[in-house]
Amino acid sequence: MARSLTKGPFVEPKLLKKIEGKKPQTTGVINTWYRRSQISPEMVGFKFGVHNGKTHIEVLVTEDMVGHRLGEFSPTKKFVRHGGKMQKELEIKKKESEIAAAKAAKPEAAAAPKK
Repeated sequence: MARSLTKGPFVEPKLLKKIEGKKPQTTGVINTWYRRSQISPEMVGFKFGVHNGKTHIEVLVTEDMVGHRLGEFSPTKKFVRHGGKMQKELEIKKKESEIAAAKAAKPEAAAAPKK
């Protein structure tokens, strides 16, 4: 549900205190668990370590991110490719064919007459 415009954006006050009066170049990574906090213009340039449930993922805040939430840039699920044993075998065959094609192309380039 969208937040009411009269209330304004939700930015965690403790997070603003951490960056208050500091410069982005001198400040290191600021670890935070406040994934729901929106990114404000004051946060641009800072690096935040946003917790994803297991570790902190480094997020460098840019101007394009203003208005979004910190949690949007720290995915909580890791994608493991589809397929099993068959898919792995197909990928190995594909790599082998690419290597064979590359090796076949090298002797042709070396045999070409030089001017």
